[in-house]
Amino acid sequence: MHPRLIAVADWLRHRAENVAVALLAVMFGTFILQIVFRYVLNDPLGWSEELIITTWLWTVLWGAAFTVKETEEIRFDIIYSQISERMRRVFTVITGLALVLMYAISLPAAYSYVSFMKVEHSAYLRVPLNWMYSVFIIFAVACIVRYLWLMWRAFRGDASPTTNPAELGD
Repeated sequence: MHPRLIAVADWLRHRAENVAVALLAVMFGTFILQIVFRYVLNDPLGWSEELIITTWLWTVLWGAAFTVKETEEIRFDIIYSQISERMRRVFTVITGLALVLMYAISLPAAYSYVSFMKVEHSAYLRVPLNWMYSVFIIFAVACIVRYLWLMWRAFRGDASPTTNPAELGD
């Protein structure tokens, strides 16, 4: 891959990590604020739970779409690490094809549902629910692109991600 393209991809991954960190910071700060208002001031905040749930949803799906590396994904390592490199590439293609098909098939219905949710607003923050759930569309499209890329690399004969936990770094 071209060095400039690798640099751009690394920069984008770092920005995606920054978004995930910001979401976690908002979630944690709101959680602390919720505790203080509920147990110290005896005046619970209604909107805090709504914000925490939303930031949690965004953090999980955003992180899974943009910050989790291939070596950090869950695999059946007992089987995967015992087969040949060629067979791992076959598994990558089969798994990638299944996931791309599932996400692609579900995407129109998910988009329709998220679009429909613009008529609903959250109870406390009054944010349109389509904004809250739009992260699923981002997640699904990112997963489709990611698995198409992995399948392309497997077809080209690139090595599969290592699965030996002893070889993985922090």
